[in-house]
Amino acid sequence: MTPQERRPRVTYPEPGGPDMAGVLRRNIEAMRSQREREEAQATLGERVAARISAFTGSLTFVFIHLVLVGGWVAVNLGWVPLVPRFDRTFVILATVASVEAIFLSTFVLMAQNRIAAMAERRAALDLQINLLAEYEITQLIKLNAAMAEALGVGRADAHDLEEIAQEVAPEAVLEEIAVQEQQLGNTGAERS
Repeated sequence: MTPQERRPRVTYPEPGGPDMAGVLRRNIEAMRSQREREEAQATLGERVAARISAFTGSLTFVFIHLVLVGGWVAVNLGWVPLVPRFDRTFVILATVASVEAIFLSTFVLMAQNRIAAMAERRAALDLQINLLAEYEITQLIKLNAAMAEALGVGRADAHDLEEIAQEVAPEAVLEEIAVQEQQLGNTGAERS
């Protein structure tokens, strides 16, 4: 069994042509399709939370609140003739605003959780593609080195080529990152 037969085909579907534009079109279409699948898989609650969050982050929402709160204050300060004051201490306004804030923050958090989950999946995809590219580049370096040796072409930086021809172990990189973060954390704690 050849290496091509053992490895699953990860470039399906084929690029839309032999040029970069075809590859770009394929990638854009794949991303659009993924976004559509994510939207289709969203629960009713997630869709409602996203719509409410989008609306509350708009200028329309701000203007509506300016009019409502401004009117409420104007009426209850007695600035609007013929309209009786109904919340002289603004306790009702404060209560309504507090309850609204509770619900809005919940909807915003729900929407952010969904966005964070999608971002995490995309980051995992980026990592997998980067690891695959690193592996392929390492294999190309080994192939070039073997071809240079077979052709008798000298290598000026043999030590550097040997180092970059080694495959990167993701777990070793993650371990080093953790060590560096811990050292930075300890240094920051010492300064405090």
